[in-house]
Amino acid sequence: MSYLLHQVLEISAKQYPERKAVVYNNSITYQELDEVSTRLCWVLKNAGIEKGDRIGIYLNKSIEAVVAIFGILKAGAVYVPLDPSAPVRRVASIIQDCRIEVLISTAKKLVSLEQILPKLAPIRWAIVVGGNALQISELVGKLISWQDVLQAALSPLPVNKITEIDIAYILYTSGSTGTPKGVTISHRAALNFVNWSSECFQVSYSDRISNHAPLHFDLSVFDIFTTLKAGGTVIIVPEKLTVFPLDLAKFIAEQQITIWYSVPSALIQLVLHGNLPGYDFSNLRAILFAGEVFPIKYLRQLMECVPQVKYYNLYGPTETNVCTYYPVEKIPDESIAALPIGKACAGNEVFAVNDRGEITTVGEVGELYVRGRSLMNGYWGRLDLTKEVMLSHSCDMLSQSETAEQKEEFVYRTGDLVKQEPNGNYIFLGRRDRTIKSRGYRIDLGEIETILYKHPQVAEVAIVAIPDEQFGQVVKAVVVPHDILQKQDLASFCSDYLPKYMVPAVIEIRASLPKTSTGKVNLQLL
Repeated sequence: MSYLLHQVLEISAKQYPERKAVVYNNSITYQELDEVSTRLCWVLKNAGIEKGDRIGIYLNKSIEAVVAIFGILKAGAVYVPLDPSAPVRRVASIIQDCRIEVLISTAKKLVSLEQILPKLAPIRWAIVVGGNALQISELVGKLISWQDVLQAALSPLPVNKITEIDIAYILYTSGSTGTPKGVTISHRAALNFVNWSSECFQVSYSDRISNHAPLHFDLSVFDIFTTLKAGGTVIIVPEKLTVFPLDLAKFIAEQQITIWYSVPSALIQLVLHGNLPGYDFSNLRAILFAGEVFPIKYLRQLMECVPQVKYYNLYGPTETNVCTYYPVEKIPDESIAALPIGKACAGNEVFAVNDRGEITTVGEVGELYVRGRSLMNGYWGRLDLTKEVMLSHSCDMLSQSETAEQKEEFVYRTGDLVKQEPNGNYIFLGRRDRTIKSRGYRIDLGEIETILYKHPQVAEVAIVAIPDEQFGQVVKAVVVPHDILQKQDLASFCSDYLPKYMVPAVIEIRASLPKTSTGKVNLQLL
């Protein structure tokens, strides 16, 4: 019998009512988390929330944010985590695109939206976490304080008639048009990953698992749902620690974290500046990393510093969550270029397709395709973009022996180039298009170009990625101005429209851009 994503909490709350579910400064037990999220569910239902409505979570990582996730899911709605560090314009555009009418946020963040949102998409209701619920009449129809949520009636959950193929959450990623696109993930897709990861990494009620990733990043799905399914404890990593490796290393040791999951960039900073030999990591049993390539020399150093741990390289775009994995069973040799991304996770199948539309042979380069239970439903409101990457199984490349049910499914084109080794593992070679990974975030270089072209003094612009040992790749902008233009002015302009991780790390002013014989900008030369 299938179940829904929020039911991982309900089941664990019955088994481990007094166990700590989430720790962040204070802590909340499983019973408390289950009860408060149920109260929130009823607040939302009484506000008129119906099946499939999108509800924004515009909060920093916190216990309240985790409550919000489960309260929304229990109400039969869809949670949409918004990047709390992104420019207000970007957040507003997502609220408008997703038609979010109910927002869970703080008074300060609501005030920041006030000047932008009234003209776009007024929010009907806002649930205000912390402080006083300020009267923001132009923006919000009605305000509810978090205290009202805590005091709401506790009743049995409503019947929402949600099925496993209904959307559970929407994560917005970088888009080439200059507008972020929303990846819709069903309960079934999320649970396929949660159930696989729970079994693969033997997650149990005794585990204390880090939540390093922000909620709008798909790594957080493991941190929260896999942990709570097992009855373990989510240890929220304070955002301020991410830039202080010494403090972060101390935090991991003192919090007795057993499973760590993050992008390689965070681990590289720990290797370089965290004084790892100075701390006791005896509780740590597994380190999972995903989101970008982990340079071999830094992985070797980490494995030498923390030798008792099992290491896993996880791979998968937001559209599939994790779809392949590779257990790093020994310290890799310095001579290899990169770790394999491994083989398919349970419930998924991966294969590569060459330029002729044929499944590749061993050692042949091709684009990676994924099919199975963990695929997204599509891009929110963008059937055109969905059709570009989600293909029917009726294509010639697939086996003639498939069942009718299999043929009704779709395959997802990742845009990633790979080749398969004789042992079945896949090796990641790079991107087919202009999307890169930096610090674990997926960045569409075309989106940055689109934004910079909005600047009145920019005549031409080209965005390129520069290889970087610590961050995988960093973004460089090469700009031809109409008139005198300062680099800091361009950086400031980008900061008004783009999240920090997309603002170019390097800006170069030139008199002209190099061109190919066909007149195109020579990106390779840049």
